[in-house]
Amino acid sequence: MSAALLAGFSSCNDELETAPTDAISASIVFDDAKNAEAAVEGIYRILHTPGWSANWATENIGHIGNILVADIMAEDHPMAAQGQGWFWEDYKLNVHADYSHTSGRSYALWNFYYTIIANANYIAGSQIGGSESLANEIYGQAYALRAFCYFYLAQFYAKCPDKFGSYPGVPYYDEPTVAGAEGKSRGTVSEIYGHMRDDIDKAIEYLAIDKHQTNVTHIDYYAAQGLKARIALVQRDYDAAIEAASEAMKKPGCGVLEVADFTPMSKAASNWLWGAIIQVPDQASNYMSYLSHMDPDYPGHYAEKANQCISTGLYKMMTNKDKRRSAWWEGAMSTRKYCQKKYKGTADDYANSGTGDICFMRYEEMILIKAEAECAKKNFAAAKATLAELMDKRKEDWKDDVKGLEDTNLYGVNTNDKPATLMEYILLQRRLELWSEVGRIFDLNRLHLGYNRDYSGSNHPMKLTEKNTDAESDLFILPLPQREIDGNENITAEDNNPIVQ
Repeated sequence: MSAALLAGFSSCNDELETAPTDAISASIVFDDAKNAEAAVEGIYRILHTPGWSANWATENIGHIGNILVADIMAEDHPMAAQGQGWFWEDYKLNVHADYSHTSGRSYALWNFYYTIIANANYIAGSQIGGSESLANEIYGQAYALRAFCYFYLAQFYAKCPDKFGSYPGVPYYDEPTVAGAEGKSRGTVSEIYGHMRDDIDKAIEYLAIDKHQTNVTHIDYYAAQGLKARIALVQRDYDAAIEAASEAMKKPGCGVLEVADFTPMSKAASNWLWGAIIQVPDQASNYMSYLSHMDPDYPGHYAEKANQCISTGLYKMMTNKDKRRSAWWEGAMSTRKYCQKKYKGTADDYANSGTGDICFMRYEEMILIKAEAECAKKNFAAAKATLAELMDKRKEDWKDDVKGLEDTNLYGVNTNDKPATLMEYILLQRRLELWSEVGRIFDLNRLHLGYNRDYSGSNHPMKLTEKNTDAESDLFILPLPQREIDGNENITAEDNNPIVQ
């Protein structure tokens, strides 16, 4: 599964394909940095390429689809109806049994991220000729992409490092793999986070040489710092999270935008640190596009019948003075109650097979990481000052909210309660601002929280009262795919995560 290597690098827009090592000479690919750059472009294309499973390709739409999985597994993101069924089983926490075949979620995510890792390893392990500055940029992106993939593999398939560091992680590969190569063991959670920290630091070292970003589709120095901030936050390394988020926020020309200035969010804006630009019809995926699953006004597509919504519990924590309330979601009195409006296409997007840009990271997330880390360190004045940069453009009376809160880094276990502490307020803003952007189940895991969808006025059609949604539930992570167990002599069935029917 991890034996994918580069081919098909003839232009920046070509889809990256996989081939055995004898398919093409590495010297041809890497004798000049321009060729290697085309190979990196191919990896970026993978990020929004659908497929990755033997069947059910429509719900395996690349990284942003995986984030959608992580969001609807939790409590803030109901699907209003089953529709054609895509993502419905994820919403029901009912995909564990699919680990045994190559059409299920376990296989698709594993295949996706390890394919990118294998290709990134091939680049990172090569001697790139030509322009030294371009070669440094390419090496930096390869290391960053590897760290990025391991970060999401660790969150989907393993527990969090602060309490479960000695628990099984995921196999780590840092060199090119070939068909028949010996597989690696799972190692530990602490080990995999140590590897990804080394990788992202190496990426930053290369990308710091020249901090320019050729295109917002590329990971540059500032996006790499954003990735480091994400990793450090999960590790509860708050000093590193503050430092990295602060550095990411130094990106020239980047800052907080008013809600109206980036609605719809399907178009790149100046608050983006990193994303995918999909404005060419032959790069779009029509029914397998993100807009197809998200935009209820995309005629004849999935979201039209299976609306993606905000939970009533979360929506009602916003007052009318919160600009996000009406701009990003339909209200309680609307025809489509609580339906999302953050991800909207245009008539041109609809006519061009679902073109529309995808944001992977934006400036506002860095503010929220920094504020949370400062609050965790009990630096409450700094946390409020950091939060002000965001909230001054979201809710004009937010300072009145904060006046009634206790200055503490503690937070309660009931995620349906209104904030009573500064930390709870910061975490609430993260839920509101980054709804469906960062994967809510990941936050629940790192904060060691469970959830309850069965509350008065809940708009969840699937309340999961028969499921374990308490903190650290085994349902919050996925089992490894059977294909990996069958093909890796260093992982056995006994090494797998619990499989909950």
